[in-house]
Amino acid sequence: KWKDFKSTLTRHYILPYTNDRERLSQPPETYKFIEKAQWDAFVASRLSKDFESVHSQHAQIREKLEYNHRLSRKGYAGLEDQLEETMPGDELQKQVSEGKVSVYGSNDVLTMALGPEHPGRVRGVGAGISPRQYFNLPKPQRMSFDDRLKDSLRVLLQEENKKMEAKAREEALRMEARTKQLVEAEREHFLSQLSQLIPNFDPSMLKPRISQSPKNPMSDKASCSGGDVRSLHFEDDTAKNGKHQEEKVFGLERDTFVLPEDITQFAGMEEIGATVVAVYMRYLHDLLKQANMCSMVGFIDPATVSANSGTIADRSRLVAARLQKTDGEQIFMMPYNPGRHWILLIVRAKRETVYFLDPLPGNRVVDEEGKNIVNSAIKIYNSHIARAGRKAVIWKTLSGTPKQPSSVECGYYVMRFMRDIIMDPSLAFEKKYAKGKQEAPYPQEAIDEVRNEWAEFVCLHME
Repeated sequence: KWKDFKSTLTRHYILPYTNDRERLSQPPETYKFIEKAQWDAFVASRLSKDFESVHSQHAQIREKLEYNHRLSRKGYAGLEDQLEETMPGDELQKQVSEGKVSVYGSNDVLTMALGPEHPGRVRGVGAGISPRQYFNLPKPQRMSFDDRLKDSLRVLLQEENKKMEAKAREEALRMEARTKQLVEAEREHFLSQLSQLIPNFDPSMLKPRISQSPKNPMSDKASCSGGDVRSLHFEDDTAKNGKHQEEKVFGLERDTFVLPEDITQFAGMEEIGATVVAVYMRYLHDLLKQANMCSMVGFIDPATVSANSGTIADRSRLVAARLQKTDGEQIFMMPYNPGRHWILLIVRAKRETVYFLDPLPGNRVVDEEGKNIVNSAIKIYNSHIARAGRKAVIWKTLSGTPKQPSSVECGYYVMRFMRDIIMDPSLAFEKKYAKGKQEAPYPQEAIDEVRNEWAEFVCLHME
């Protein structure tokens, strides 16, 4: 602009050299197109008294300004007049109230009236508040009729569940009161049944032991429901540093319910279920405590890996939770039933090794589902201890175990396997059973020994 050009010549090439007439006698080298006559006339006008007075006056006005001038010649006063003419605030507010103008977020009436604010700031709310914090609030959610109906049904279901739970608790208390009257008779019947069906079982041998046990140091609790179910509740309390510290067989407190058919099947050497095996594992845990071997051997509840415990992923997480409580080189015994047959898996998580013991003769292989459960559990365990681990878990088949003579003894053989393993303080089961040849069956006396131990243990833990 011509105005800016004249200002540049005045500020940079004339006023700094008012005392150097020789310097002002020629046009600047930068602007050689200016003729000397034009330059002399321009210099004379800028050194006149009139220009000096005007220049001094405007310089004093500029010094008093607190903010840089960015609104051209109209200034702030002119801007206010302009806004009142173009976007009057009262008129905008009226249009908003009438619904003619919509406002949302940062596009409010104030912004329409004054124009957009500088980025990162919000008018009228103080310092430190960004537009994102002030305007971008969550939109109100509209609830459809279906959603309201679902919420109402959910509330009704919750109330109905509470009523059913209260009724169930009341019924349980009533049944418990009735049960106490039948417990003693049930005990006598149970002892009589075992003495008739299990060889070498003498119920008179148990009665003195029960009477001598001052509430049994394991604070056992048992309950029966109408003579149909026997509940064995085990809590391990061992003195340590003057305090009682609870040790849990399967990693958590557990109620075991023994059904009459469990007792009948066990006494008659028929196929047995997970409850019978779990009770015997509880007995073996007591033997480990007496031998101070609990830090060497642990147990995984057979119910944890049964199909009733959920998907393979669910069962893997349950097994991993148990493995995470391992102590160094501790092994975990895991009886597993893939379907009408019991096998024994011994998990050594620290070494990522699993041993497979099958009482059936022949070249047996691990059930694929059981293998996936344990493999996934060891991977979760490795992640828990921040270890990369091997690409694949090592599986070893110990084929040198005694073999069952028929199709029903597998559960008893697995129980005997566990007993024989913990009876060796060196836990040299790998060397003992890795003979690579089929072993003869256990003598019936060895199986009866396990059955008698199970029966005595159950009787001791019933009230």
